[in-house]
Amino acid sequence: MAIQLLKRLHEPLILWPKPLPLISYFCSNESSESGIVRSVVSILTHQRSKSRWSTLRSACPNGIDPFEFSQISINLKNKPQLALRFFHWTKSNSLCHHNLSSYSTIIHILARARLSSHAYDVIRTAIRASQLNEDEGCRFDSSPLKLFETLVKSYRDSGSAPFVFDLLIKACLDSKKVDPSIEIVRMLLSRGISPKVSTLNCLIPRVCQSRGVDAGYAIYRELFRLDEEKKEISKRSFDFRVTPNVHTYNELMLCCYQDGWMEKVEEIWNEMGEMRCKPNAYSYSVLMAAFCEEGRLGDADKLWEEMRNEEMEPDVVCYNTMIGGFCNIGDVGRAEEFFKEMALAGVESTAATYEHLVKGYCNAGDVDSAVLVYKDMSRRDFRPDASTLDVMIRLLCDKGRVQEALEFFRCAAGKFDLFPREKSYEALIKGLCLEGRMEEALKIQAEMVGKGFHLNSEIYGAFIDGYITQGNEELAVALRKEMLQTQMPS
Repeated sequence: MAIQLLKRLHEPLILWPKPLPLISYFCSNESSESGIVRSVVSILTHQRSKSRWSTLRSACPNGIDPFEFSQISINLKNKPQLALRFFHWTKSNSLCHHNLSSYSTIIHILARARLSSHAYDVIRTAIRASQLNEDEGCRFDSSPLKLFETLVKSYRDSGSAPFVFDLLIKACLDSKKVDPSIEIVRMLLSRGISPKVSTLNCLIPRVCQSRGVDAGYAIYRELFRLDEEKKEISKRSFDFRVTPNVHTYNELMLCCYQDGWMEKVEEIWNEMGEMRCKPNAYSYSVLMAAFCEEGRLGDADKLWEEMRNEEMEPDVVCYNTMIGGFCNIGDVGRAEEFFKEMALAGVESTAATYEHLVKGYCNAGDVDSAVLVYKDMSRRDFRPDASTLDVMIRLLCDKGRVQEALEFFRCAAGKFDLFPREKSYEALIKGLCLEGRMEEALKIQAEMVGKGFHLNSEIYGAFIDGYITQGNEELAVALRKEMLQTQMPS
């Protein structure tokens, strides 16, 4: 469906900076202006702000049409704030039924004055409005493409700026309209206009998310014209291509990493070098994360040294990447070295930093160190992840330190509104039953069921063993019978 949409454009659009062999979209000749246009312009430009709006209402008892609004606005293009107030006044008083042509005029005037946020807001409004109204003369069904065509037609008369199309593409992307965004870029490129590299950098990850990394990578190569023959480019009278920058490659590498395509991350890194684009700290952190994910800590360490040799200061993402990588392979000592270096460098740690270390110590079975790091984390008001709480509770219970595990459980619930997962509830119940604390175990069991978890044979077994130890054979038999009746899985 997306491919068909992108193949629909057959007729060439006439865009700046090409000459426009068209009749001017707006008649700027004063003699062609209607009396109401001249009257409104005069009121707006010569009367004081307090009286002009009431005077305007008297001068326009029946309102104005979109064409008249555009003519008035064109006369105000050197007073963009006044044009914007007039636009809002016509809307709030329902004095003009705006169409894409009138929207385009005010958008161009705002873009011309570099009032980007206001122009962007009107673009969003125009896209929504065009979904409700039929606009004659537009050959597209898509609202963004209708607006694009109208912006092209009115571009010269408004004395606009090329980045108005960047704003349109951004509005499309923010509205999750990826297909129209691609088509707009292609039409611009076909006429020698390239959006800003920052705009293309926003488009590429959206394509990766909606269509997959392969499609995003293909769009990257297409938009930056990387597959064109040099001889074909040399035939052009001008080379309008923009060059991918470090943020382009960072976005691509991140998309590949998130998609689990670690090999592609390294491939894009190498391509960045071939394009003589210098990586930044974030670039290094993404590649290091890919290496760590594959257990290639040696390669990650070499990359770290390379980054330091380039006199590039690692940021918190870089440090967390290396700390997490070494914790995952059980080398907590090396992770601690990075943690200490991080503190000496004045880089503030995050919740992720502590979570890596807690899990690293837990995996190594060093419960005392895990407890110390966890307490330090809590003291700094870093909210732990549920998985970090689970690891702590289960390790403490395994070490027979059930009371500590229970305190961690209560603290996390009270301070962070955080509750453990099913296996942690099971570990707490089994630990409490083993210590003969049956009433507390029952409270935890009730809470567990209240959270939507189901009892299993391990939990039944813990209660049965606990009651037998207490000499309560009758209750133990009743529980065993209940377990068999419910056919709990082992």
